[in-house]
Amino acid sequence: MWPDPDRETGDDGGMADVTRRMLDLLATLQSGRGFSGDELARRLEVSPRTLRRDVERLRAYGYPVTTRPGPGGCYRLGAGRALPPLVLDDDEAVATLVGLAIVAATTPPDAPGGLDGAAQRAYGMIDQLLPRSLRPKARALRATLEAAPQSGPSADPRTLVLLAGAAHHHEVVTFDYEDRNGVGTHRRVEPHRQVVRHLRWYLFGWDLDRDDWRVYRVDRIGGVRGTGTSFTPRPLPADSVEDYLRTAMRPDRRRVVLTVDAPATAVADVFTWEDCAIEPLGAATSRLTTWIHSPEWLLLKLAFLDADFTVHEPQDLHAWCARFARRVLEAVSGPSPEPSSSPRPSR
Repeated sequence: MWPDPDRETGDDGGMADVTRRMLDLLATLQSGRGFSGDELARRLEVSPRTLRRDVERLRAYGYPVTTRPGPGGCYRLGAGRALPPLVLDDDEAVATLVGLAIVAATTPPDAPGGLDGAAQRAYGMIDQLLPRSLRPKARALRATLEAAPQSGPSADPRTLVLLAGAAHHHEVVTFDYEDRNGVGTHRRVEPHRQVVRHLRWYLFGWDLDRDDWRVYRVDRIGGVRGTGTSFTPRPLPADSVEDYLRTAMRPDRRRVVLTVDAPATAVADVFTWEDCAIEPLGAATSRLTTWIHSPEWLLLKLAFLDADFTVHEPQDLHAWCARFARRVLEAVSGPSPEPSSSPRPSR
């Protein structure tokens, strides 16, 4: 049953309903696709007459809602000359500002005008696009928020957009690529996904000349061009691109599984930026799965954690830990040294 359309001109509760409806309508239209009148009315649970009123209200507020009449007609949010206010609540505005601050804090060595530069500019102007009531809060947050610089290569926003468009429309692209040794090659690729990992952007796609899946650093890609040739997406070689990327980046590492007598948050603090999965087993116990080059590296990390742990796999790590433990015990098995009267060194 349709809600009573007269509620929109009633008491304060009615005006609140109108505001909620307008925000719901705008959020739906901001998805970018067209909606028929019947579909919008069903989604918003209003009558067609109320929907038409709400559309006219949006237009009066400066939102360019276009209408295509006739069979197959639809409502669509068009592009206007002036951007209307973003429909964000307080938490969403905070998340937007924090996200821009993090991206802007990336400090590439020699890449002006990259994604970080665009984020810096947007970070300084975002409050102009917010509703008037949120602008003072946004300015206060921006004035008191500081993100520590993090060194990493910058990706070109135009390259990201070109690759995203080609992946979305299943179009083969060509580009110049420079590998880690500085050797340049020309590639023909079916782009599939872009993934950000450890402050680096990667393109995952099928290399037509090498007849295999490949992972490319986006900051090493240049001269992206669409070919106009479409392709049929291939089945993924893993459950997700992230899984494939993690596997590709650890060909010479070994998998280790441990139970650690420490909260998951404490384990995460020590293993920041490491290739690992941390699963809380309780308030003070965690399961850690990581991939390592050497057991010495793992032992150093666990020493910083200062917690008991149990190794589950691999089996030969048990023997290595036993040998190291005997070495440590032998180092401290002699008589305890006499306490020194000299002052302790300062830290």
